[in-house]
Amino acid sequence: MTDSSSGPTPDAGGFVTVSSRLAYENPWTRVREDIIIRPNGRKGLYGVVERGDFVVIMPVWEEAQGRSVTLIRQYRYPIGQRMWELPMGMWENRPDAPAEDVARGELREETGLRAATMRDAGLMYQGAGYTTQKGRAYLATGLTQGPTEREDTEEDITCHKVPLEEMEAMIRDGRITCMVTIAAFGLIRARRWI
Repeated sequence: MTDSSSGPTPDAGGFVTVSSRLAYENPWTRVREDIIIRPNGRKGLYGVVERGDFVVIMPVWEEAQGRSVTLIRQYRYPIGQRMWELPMGMWENRPDAPAEDVARGELREETGLRAATMRDAGLMYQGAGYTTQKGRAYLATGLTQGPTEREDTEEDITCHKVPLEEMEAMIRDGRITCMVTIAAFGLIRARRWI
């Protein structure tokens, strides 16, 4: 439905926001608590996590013996374990930076890799049931190795080059459980780029 005077009307799904308050904020995350009226007319409460946009990058090496991917391992404090992941991140201090610039910067920062080509594979929402955060997946090729530029919070990251087939096996057998990594792999595979 459109109103010619104000442009397109967003689809609110039948929800009405009665009130909204900021419950928590730090440099990376805001938590908002909304009082809502559901489509069935009943009042409810909705907690919404607001985070900036992110990028996830799949760095693929084209070599004589086949394709390889650089994965990272990083300790994730909330779950108390190290995870296999693709390089990813966001720029809290530059939220309006173009996504490709962020992707190139995060790739360089975490792995030291520079990419001749960066292909945008598409948009994904991390968890639309509780957060506004969305991100873009990139395929990085034409890679060259340089020094990393890790932040203090990333000093435990280790980089590992694995054959593409091994990465796929790691997804199948549960060694890779990061949903953003799995989604990026799926987007890139769906485009038949790998």
